[in-house]
Amino acid sequence: MRVFDMEIHSRLWLGSARYPSPAVLAAAVRAARCDVVTVSLRRENAVAGAGAPFHALIRELGVNLLPNTAGCHSVREAVTTAHMARELFGTPWIKLEVIGEGELLQPDVFGLVEAARLLCAEGFQVFPYTTTDLGVAERLLAAGCEVLMPWAGPIGSGRGLTDPFALRALRAHFPAATLVVDAGIGRPSHAAQAMELGFDAVLANTAVALAGNPETMAGAFAASTAAGRAGWEAGLMSARDFAEASTPVVGQAWLA
Repeated sequence: MRVFDMEIHSRLWLGSARYPSPAVLAAAVRAARCDVVTVSLRRENAVAGAGAPFHALIRELGVNLLPNTAGCHSVREAVTTAHMARELFGTPWIKLEVIGEGELLQPDVFGLVEAARLLCAEGFQVFPYTTTDLGVAERLLAAGCEVLMPWAGPIGSGRGLTDPFALRALRAHFPAATLVVDAGIGRPSHAAQAMELGFDAVLANTAVALAGNPETMAGAFAASTAAGRAGWEAGLMSARDFAEASTPVVGQAWLA
C-alpha cells in the first residue's frame, strides 16, 4: 500500500514501548515482518545522545520509523515535540497525539485538528491518532492528512473493537483515505476483525510487548492481520437471520 510517498508492504505495524529488552523488540519486529515501528521522542535525548543505541537498533532492522507525540496534552506541546522528532530522526512522518482526557486517554479532537493543520502546513506528513467521529475525520483530511489512525478502544485496554459500526462507517465514508486501526487491539482476532472491515493496517503494541512470548505473539498478529485482509479482499459473506441449506434439494428422493 502507498503511504504518502512511501510503499509499505506490511499491514501490521508495531509500537516499540514496554518490551522487556531491545533484543525482544527486535525479535518481535522480525516475527511480525512489519516495516513501520512507532517510537516516542521520550525514549530519546537529542542533546546527550542517550537514545542512540535504540535508534541504531531500529536502523539495523530496516524499518520505517514513525515518531509520535505520545503524552502531549496541548497543541503547543504536540507541535514542539513534532519539530524535535523531525530534527532528531530526519523524517517528515509524525504520529500526532493530543490527549484530552486522562483516564481513557481519549484524543482532544479540537486540539488534534489544529495541530494537524499547523504541521501539515509546515511539510509534515501527519498520522493523527483520532476517534471514529466522521466530522473530525473530514476536518483532518481537509487539513492535509492522508492517513487517519482511529482508535478501536482506549490505549492499552485490549478491549478490541468497541464500536464496529463506527469503524465500518468511517471506512465507508472515506474509501480513498489510508486508515490504520490504532489502540485497544488486544488479541490477534481483534486485528483480523479490523482488517475484515477493510482497514489498511493495524498498529499493535501492548498486546505484543507484554505477552508471555512477544516474538510468538507478533507472528500470530501478522498471520491474523494477513488473514483478515485476505478475507476482505475475497469478499466476506453477509450474516443471515435464517438458515440456508448448503446442499441442494433438487433431485432429492422423497419417501411417501
